[in-house]
Amino acid sequence: MIDFPVLETLTFEEVEPDIGVLRINRPDRLNSQTVRMFHEYLAAGRALRDSGLRALVVTGAGERAFCAGFDLDEIHVITEMGVREFLKFQETATGGIQSLRHLPFPVIAAIHGPATGGGMALALAADIRLAAPTLKMSAAFVKVGLSIGELGTSFNLARLVGPARAAEIGYTARIVEADEAQRIGLVNRVVPSEQLLDEALAMARQIAQNSPGGVRMSKRAIQRNTEIGSYEAALELENRGQALLTRTEDMPEALAAFKEKRSPQFTGR
Repeated sequence: MIDFPVLETLTFEEVEPDIGVLRINRPDRLNSQTVRMFHEYLAAGRALRDSGLRALVVTGAGERAFCAGFDLDEIHVITEMGVREFLKFQETATGGIQSLRHLPFPVIAAIHGPATGGGMALALAADIRLAAPTLKMSAAFVKVGLSIGELGTSFNLARLVGPARAAEIGYTARIVEADEAQRIGLVNRVVPSEQLLDEALAMARQIAQNSPGGVRMSKRAIQRNTEIGSYEAALELENRGQALLTRTEDMPEALAAFKEKRSPQFTGR
């Protein structure tokens, strides 16, 4: 049983052993973000980090939206902050998104409807994105006098779709709909709306069938190797990870299962 904090803007459910669903829970406001929500991202990330989950699905409550960015009814809170106070808020907000991005197990975003501004940033922080045909993504920061350098968007978007496409999406603040998002690699796959959560959970189950250590080390390698500047450094990281995995119980179990033509029984030890 995961010791999860009581939250107002998010909900968590362990839908089956090893797989959880985290929902942004403001459906009456298109699941838009608030100052409190960014604090709750951080609290959720801390609670989930050592939970033993094998995969997490992040989605929005209700049928209308994944997350429509920052709630403009709270925008006055930001504009009234001094520079130091705003920087502290920014560090809290980015820390919340980062705590979910850096969870040691895979995070799958199941996106329907608007995923704009900070909602897009949240979706980009996931490892894998599945989208409904209703998807509408936009890095809308320039519309409110800010920049795409917000909540990790400039980093993650450029690495997913390339600097030129990221520049166009960021400078124009235009909407990217589902078919284009799939074509340019912004989402992995578009699935029917009514199947979105089921498809995300099916992928989570497929992930959970594999070696926990292997999956975690794979995530670590992919994330870290997008952030380092040389092939040699990437090889060094990979080599250390593989060496550690040979010391686990799961690797000999997987080899034995392969020889015996049975499914491996992974323990994560």
